Amino acid sequence: MPADPLHRAGNPQRSMTSPPSPGSGGSAVEVRRSARRRRTVSAYREGDRTVVLIPARMSEAEEQRWVNVMLDKLAAQESKRVLGDAELFERAERLSEQYFDGRARPASVRWVTNQNTRWGSCTPSEGSIRLSHRLQGMPEYVVDYVLVHELAHLLVPGHGSDFWRLLEAYPRTERARGYLEGVVAADRLPHLPAARDE
Repeated sequence: MPADPLHRAGNPQRSMTSPPSPGSGGSAVEVRRSARRRRTVSAYREGDRTVVLIPARMSEAEEQRWVNVMLDKLAAQESKRVLGDAELFERAERLSEQYFDGRARPASVRWVTNQNTRWGSCTPSEGSIRLSHRLQGMPEYVVDYVLVHELAHLLVPGHGSDFWRLLEAYPRTERARGYLEGVVAADRLPHLPAARDE
């Protein structure tokens, strides 16, 4: 386990926890100020919260600006991390537990490179779920949505009203669908040649 960055920075003068903010991934944000910290700002995830370490002398406005910067930076780092097939399977199991009381039980969950027109697919009779490699690097909530969508197919094969009722359990369904629709729309835009300096 890595050393707690707080101990390297000295004892905090003040600790503040705020409710989840946009970009925090839905977790609470705790700001810790340190007199020993002069210029640097850092942040890390600690369980279900984000800890931001700042110099004690920062104003409230600087604090808020740096909290937003660090949340964006953490989110960007996390979106670049690619899950392996084993991690993807574990994630699917957790999502099944969270949204379907563990009733959707996949036999396998893996990335595939041969799905260019679909984000995911499921074979209920085999319990297999496949996700397109194009999802890699997208925000976690988007990958989770596709996993939840395919897990729902283990319980309800088609796209009827029962299926969509199941998906209502996932709170970011509309946001994730909007993101994916935006990706598809962007791919369809005409690609203009790059402008050249005259």
